[in-house]
Amino acid sequence: MMKPLKLRRNNRIPAKAKPAADAAIPPVPPLSGNPKSSKKSSTGEPKPGPRQLRLMEVKPEPAPQAAAERPASVPETLPARDGGRRRETAESMASRQREISVSEFFTKNRHLLGFDNPQKALLTAIKEAVDNSLDACEEAGILPTMRVDILQLAEDRFRIAVEDNGPGIVKAQIPKIFGKLLYGSKFHTLKQARGQQGIGISAAGMYGLLTTGKSIVVTSRTGAGKPAHYYEIQIDTRKNTPQIINDKVVDWEAPHGTRVEIELVGTYKKGRRSVDDYVRQTAIANPHCEIFYTAPGAEPQHFPRASETLPPEPREIKPHPYGVELGVLIRMLKETPARQLSVALQRDFSRVSDRVAQEICNAAQLKPNANPHAIAVSEAERLYRAINSVKIMSPPTNCLSPIGEEQILAGLKKELEASFYTAITRAPAVYRGNPFQVEVGMAYGGSLPAEELIDILRFANRVPLQYQQSACAVTKAALGLDWRSYGLSQSKGALPAAPMVLFVHIASVWVPFTSESKEAIAAYPEIMRELRLALQDCGRKLAAHIRAHRRAVDEEKKKSYIELYIPHIGIALREILGFSEKTESEIVTTLKDVLERSRSRE
Repeated sequence: MMKPLKLRRNNRIPAKAKPAADAAIPPVPPLSGNPKSSKKSSTGEPKPGPRQLRLMEVKPEPAPQAAAERPASVPETLPARDGGRRRETAESMASRQREISVSEFFTKNRHLLGFDNPQKALLTAIKEAVDNSLDACEEAGILPTMRVDILQLAEDRFRIAVEDNGPGIVKAQIPKIFGKLLYGSKFHTLKQARGQQGIGISAAGMYGLLTTGKSIVVTSRTGAGKPAHYYEIQIDTRKNTPQIINDKVVDWEAPHGTRVEIELVGTYKKGRRSVDDYVRQTAIANPHCEIFYTAPGAEPQHFPRASETLPPEPREIKPHPYGVELGVLIRMLKETPARQLSVALQRDFSRVSDRVAQEICNAAQLKPNANPHAIAVSEAERLYRAINSVKIMSPPTNCLSPIGEEQILAGLKKELEASFYTAITRAPAVYRGNPFQVEVGMAYGGSLPAEELIDILRFANRVPLQYQQSACAVTKAALGLDWRSYGLSQSKGALPAAPMVLFVHIASVWVPFTSESKEAIAAYPEIMRELRLALQDCGRKLAAHIRAHRRAVDEEKKKSYIELYIPHIGIALREILGFSEKTESEIVTTLKDVLERSRSRE
């Protein structure tokens, strides 16, 4: 027989669980085996026992029924336990779900592409157009000549125009290039290029459409004697497709090339991180390019070529096995046309010979003649581990096109007045299977400001990087160097204060940017090591120059003292030895000649 449950005196019903005065409380039948449950109340109803009180405390009040009963299959919403607030069902939530296009995403997240404020938006739009023009000219083997114009229409509204002498764009491709995000020719190719993602120029047109409602205007001609096509294009952000507003053939004086015009909301300012600064840095990193630039309220500027030679053309390479992840490896095995695993490894990867392919298969315990399409996930995982355990030659470096030491010096001398210049191009290195190359240049002294922190010009594939300097691997490498050992003044945790401009360029088939806006480079250990070594190499040359300059200054100071006392020496000799004034003058002249000859020898 069950023992009766005892109700403690302080075990009361919480206030929020008490039923309303006008609510009907159904009688609770007594529990079997509980003698206290049969007691009657003053009204004649049986009193509830302790267990029944506990049940009444947690029992929710039934929701009132609607006038028209819903079908008993699936209700639209379910009653909640938090005071009557209705909650969604899986079916009702599924009815609102839909696919989001990439252009619709970037419309709401345009800060990811560099359009987060008006000043930066103006710069980003020009940068994307200039990058496309330079890439097109270099791929066609044409020395680039560009015209960049900024026309101010209102206080915060501008029309930018970028025109080049490149090969032009065929008619069918113009709407897709300028009216569709993630459309381009460089995303799947492994070779150095300014553009990578197929987003930039179409995103600039999308920003102009969002802020002004105006279409992007494109005029292009592919050769002399061929028609010049004029387009007005808008991007449909819901479908990520181009909308052609106007399409016609026009008279255009250029024999070939492309002109892009975008009207947008922006802010034009001078100084650092301005369009003026960007154009100047572009001229430094691309000495083979000629630029005509017109800013609002300013005289046109001309940046002439410093070189008549195009940079070496980069070659496309296959992916290196060390840079492929497991999921990509599985996809490549399924898509390869090869019918044997060893053949697939040699065909689809760089630096994999027949011997290396055999070693990889043996390490993975797989047959070289196995069908790559039938490789299971567990076998692919063994293959992935085997690839990283076998020594494979570094990828080829003809996919890179560095600026070169001579061209860096030519660019620095063209735009900066300094007393000392130096540059170094490091040998290619590899991060995650991707080849890259670091170049560093320095300009010191001359008319550069002496009391300010050094200015760092950062470049990735010849493109200036002007924002997020503190987040960039270049800045971190410069901060990690002890510049005092090279003769510069430096506070702890800061850049040195000196009359110096530091030029740093990273060339790679895939630059590891920290975001889609391509403003800073990720600090991979391999990249940081190459940056540090290049900075140290240039720093040693700078230190030798500073020491030589200081010695020359000290010697000059000493010689000036000697020159000051030469006449007094002549007078003393005349008084001691009884020389005539003529002999004294000859002795003074001889001493000055000896001093000048010693200076010239040094």
